[in-house]
Amino acid sequence: MPKTEEQCKQMRDEMRSRILKMSSLYFAKNGFGDTKISDLAKHIGIGQGTIYLYFRSKEELFEEIRSNADNRDEVKRIRTLSKLPISAKTKIEKISEEVVKRLQEEDYAVKITLYTQLLLEQENGLYRSDMYQVLAEIIKKGQKEGCVVKGDPLFLADLYWGTVYLYALKKLYIRDYMELDAATLCRLLEV
Repeated sequence: MPKTEEQCKQMRDEMRSRILKMSSLYFAKNGFGDTKISDLAKHIGIGQGTIYLYFRSKEELFEEIRSNADNRDEVKRIRTLSKLPISAKTKIEKISEEVVKRLQEEDYAVKITLYTQLLLEQENGLYRSDMYQVLAEIIKKGQKEGCVVKGDPLFLADLYWGTVYLYALKKLYIRDYMELDAATLCRLLEV
């Protein structure tokens, strides 16, 4: 029996989603420059031409992945948290708990990895990132409260997010690794 138009659309949507998900993981592991469509197709388990049915080029595919890797939701959550009338220590603890919990998800690890790689490609991109800026503000407040170690707040934010990036990479590359816990992540900034 022939498939209905709705079934065909569902199959196309599922294939497009599969290509995006598997490509995100591949780009996160290999970067844009080291990714060839032929290798990507093998990784996904489809023909090279199938990718081109959905995306005109590697650049178009990567651009969609890039737009999906944005961190607006995370920035919004952290920014909202930063405005709450609670101590900087509590804010850092809450951010750390959320990040460590989400790092259990492969999709989040991919997102963190891609987002960080994109920032590294930009001159001073890390330090202009809202994630770094908002955390640096919380760190400054914590330094005034005496609960956060002294030092340049952007450097400390870099240390914090760099650790998150490292564990996102471990999630993607290493089967058995010591997982990061929220208390350890918090200790990076504590006095």
